[in-house]
Amino acid sequence: MPRVSQDHLDARRRQILDGSRSCFARHGYEGATVRRLEEATGLSRGAIFHHFKDKESLFLALAEDDAGRMADVVAEQGLVQVMRNLLDEPRDGTSTPGADWLGTRLEVSRRLRTDTDFRQRWAQRSEQLTAATRARLQWQRDAGNLRDDVDVDVLTAYLELVLEGLVSHLAMGLPADDLGPVLDVVEESVRRHRGL
Repeated sequence: MPRVSQDHLDARRRQILDGSRSCFARHGYEGATVRRLEEATGLSRGAIFHHFKDKESLFLALAEDDAGRMADVVAEQGLVQVMRNLLDEPRDGTSTPGADWLGTRLEVSRRLRTDTDFRQRWAQRSEQLTAATRARLQWQRDAGNLRDDVDVDVLTAYLELVLEGLVSHLAMGLPADDLGPVLDVVEESVRRHRGL
């Protein structure tokens, strides 16, 4: 029997994550049945659960994947750029910007509130974005670009709260066309101002 290459396994895993992202966003965690996951990924339950132990493991991997992608943007450009990217996502008339990512993010928030087992499992994974934000802010402070009258941990929490507020705003379907200048204010509020 021929061995399956690692590239093939990685591509199959990516196919499952990408398909399940839209399924979880559209139907929520409970509504993302195995049949719906099969339809969204184009794969059988055996293929899906060959890569993931169960639906919760799949959902956690998806949320972790999204957090990893966000952390990469944060490391290069900062957390405000993640927020700008949400606003720049194209709209198709039926969904808000980044609807699939938003759906996953909202589902994570809901499950954190209602599911203690999920909360414990997620705690092991959720630090990635916070650590990337903190590191980026520290780098900005060391370069002399970040205000120095507020602790980096406080600025990290502030930006994460702004992100959560933006996610809620977009998830409610509220207008987003005029939020660019709001993010300009957020970005300006953490910068160091010289010579005032």
